[in-house]
Amino acid sequence: MDSEQQPSARHFDHCPWLFADEATEEQLTAQLKRQEMIGGDRGIGERCYVADSAAVFTDRLWLGDDSYIAAHAYVTGELTTGADCTLNPFSVVRGTVTLGNGVRIGAHTSLLGFNHGMAPDRPVFQQPHTSRGITVGDDVWIGSHVVVVDGVTIGDHCVIGAGAVVTRDLADWTVAAGNPARPLRDRRDTSVRPSRTDHAHAGAPLARFADTARAQVADILGRCWDGERYVDRPGEAPTVRAHCDAVEIADLLLGTVPGQLTADEHAERLRGVQDPYTGLVPEFDEPLPAADEDGFIGEGPALYHVLSVGYALDLLGSSFPHPVRGVREMTARQLVARLEELPWLDGAWGAGAWIDSWATAAHWNLRHADVGGDRPGVEPGALEALFGWLLTRADPWTGMWGSPSPEAGRLQVVNGYYRLTRGSFAQFGLPVPHPERVVDAVLDHARDVRYFGAGQENACNVLDVAHPLWLCTRQLGGGTGAGGYRSAEIRTWAEGQLAAALPRWQDGRGFGFGPGSAGPGPEPGLQGTEMWLAIIWLLADLLGRSDTLGYRPRGVHRPEPARARTP
Repeated sequence: MDSEQQPSARHFDHCPWLFADEATEEQLTAQLKRQEMIGGDRGIGERCYVADSAAVFTDRLWLGDDSYIAAHAYVTGELTTGADCTLNPFSVVRGTVTLGNGVRIGAHTSLLGFNHGMAPDRPVFQQPHTSRGITVGDDVWIGSHVVVVDGVTIGDHCVIGAGAVVTRDLADWTVAAGNPARPLRDRRDTSVRPSRTDHAHAGAPLARFADTARAQVADILGRCWDGERYVDRPGEAPTVRAHCDAVEIADLLLGTVPGQLTADEHAERLRGVQDPYTGLVPEFDEPLPAADEDGFIGEGPALYHVLSVGYALDLLGSSFPHPVRGVREMTARQLVARLEELPWLDGAWGAGAWIDSWATAAHWNLRHADVGGDRPGVEPGALEALFGWLLTRADPWTGMWGSPSPEAGRLQVVNGYYRLTRGSFAQFGLPVPHPERVVDAVLDHARDVRYFGAGQENACNVLDVAHPLWLCTRQLGGGTGAGGYRSAEIRTWAEGQLAAALPRWQDGRGFGFGPGSAGPGPEPGLQGTEMWLAIIWLLADLLGRSDTLGYRPRGVHRPEPARARTP
């Protein structure tokens, strides 16, 4: 190729993948000078290209090998990429954004890893900026004209269709599209898809239910507002959990906050309940429970508030103002001693709930440390000790912890499994041990008529089967499609539970928790509504129909990890 045929800098700006093979020595030298001129805390790998026409004004820039920023891209803030990442022409990346390996960002797509407030006390342009950041996994293709908003995590191997607006996290292997973006299928599912007509027919009851719930949710939340605080249902005392359930329900169905307060007011109330010394959250107008000798608590509402308040604040774009001290200061040795003392033989649910709370507190502590804490969120080795202990104590015949009993069957073990894995393996994005055996044990439990006979199901028991089935089938890779492990039985169970759950909705009141002495009982309230909305999504997703609901849990019952690949 003679000099007149050499591609110009403008040509490479729009076709940067040609640069490494076709650039002249002069163009290579000019590109190195271009990279040196960008400034800031930067590290640019081998065979990278940054277009002359790209506006790159970063505080921190790290490009992995063989990555490029193409023509007229606009990049500010902190961008970190793995190898083989591409920002195509006119893309926008702002705020704090982290890309894995092999990520493709389509033309005219915006990743906006920052936000600002909109409180009514000042003009929008004077509002403070916040940044939760955007994380994109490995092998991800984000199409053209997509918008990804602050706080979103996109898992490995995802594909996002052109024009989507991604407002919520997406699990590994998700194919998503739409505004707001909704999961369409698992990318690994190469089986023949049902026709659009068949899918629409099967999903019609779900779509009608979701439309009804969205239309009524504002009245339901208003029904449970006593003028000062939220109550689970009229006539009950206000509780911290009721406030958190209200936040979760509004986020799930409306994508906003409950209308009784502004977002800042919701966050201020929940942040204000946390005790600054212990980091625990007592019930309204009640003293803190006494901590155990290791500095954490053993039971009571404050144990669950680590989950409910933490995730409600997360949905509000906020966080705990203080770390949970007893978890931050617990050594690995103390933690193992406490794990050994938990009531595995006769109280596996309580043991699982304690681990759920401890691990969730560790998650919030780590996030607190990430944004400027003055010391590590957990003691060195503590999380490794937790997962090491759990992995070596799981029963290889059931994949679970604890023992069934003649009186309760597998109830304590299965319900404890959900709580334990929710806060540990699922929340931290780690695989559970023996997933096939877990499916076996859970399906066996789901045949127990004491808990799953007609009219006997409550939200806790159904959730504690649905989530382990969802978690394990995703880990096994086959899902509930043809060829998945015991997929026909799982689908049959999910169909039956879904058919029973939808009619339980009471217009203007929501869902009751369910029969029996556990939980708040059969009367409709915020706890039952929040839990059954999440259960319905899990059941629908096991059947491949969750996209028709138009919502996806992202609080306590979120399906995706909250802190992937940690510890």
